[in-house]
Amino acid sequence: MTPALPVRPVTPASQLRVPSAAPSRDAFTPRERRFIETHRTPLAIQRWLNDLPYNGEHAGETLRTFRGVLRDGRAHCLEAALTAAVVLEQHGWPPLVLSFESVDRLDHVIFAYRTATGWGSVARSRDPGLHGRRPVFPTARALARSYADPYVDFTGRVTGYAVVNLNVLGGYDWRRSAGNVWKVERLLIDWPHHRLPMAEHRYRALHARYVDYRGRHGRKPVYYEGRHAWTPLPGEFRKAP
Repeated sequence: MTPALPVRPVTPASQLRVPSAAPSRDAFTPRERRFIETHRTPLAIQRWLNDLPYNGEHAGETLRTFRGVLRDGRAHCLEAALTAAVVLEQHGWPPLVLSFESVDRLDHVIFAYRTATGWGSVARSRDPGLHGRRPVFPTARALARSYADPYVDFTGRVTGYAVVNLNVLGGYDWRRSAGNVWKVERLLIDWPHHRLPMAEHRYRALHARYVDYRGRHGRKPVYYEGRHAWTPLPGEFRKAP
């Protein structure tokens, strides 16, 4: 049996200088407060997001807050990261997101957190390998590195990552606004990213394997090393060979 994950947050020293702007619990609606109270850990949020339909934005671009996601019942990667940040902030975790840059400009964002056992994440994606990670990584860079291989698809390849405390947005309401919060996206686009290079021969091997697998199976793979560090996947990916 896998032991229960630790749930006590540890604030990274580099984030202690960012003043918190977390609202009080009274600032949320009764429904939101009930949700916050019953989702106290990263794994609880990950399981809820796993059951949430992915927001493919077929009717137009969106960037909803926690309030909008709870209202509309769907989320893309950044909306999921914001939801995790808002809820877990109420339980002691700083609102950290980890942003990835890719050569094909299809970037990815996850909620990142740290416990006594290491860094972990909460995430939602259209790709099985880009969901959450257990808190077992010694550094944020190691956490980011765990996404590099699954990021390789027909066009994707990670080039950089950045960890950002959303409290740098000050009074901007990325938590409870009823509308879109495009300023968050602009912040992450403009934020300096650390390079996360991958050897060319490794990229070519991963790319060739991905193309071959998709051609033979017609679905996205889950064959990557390090699967033991992944949190449970959404149901649509659990039947993949």
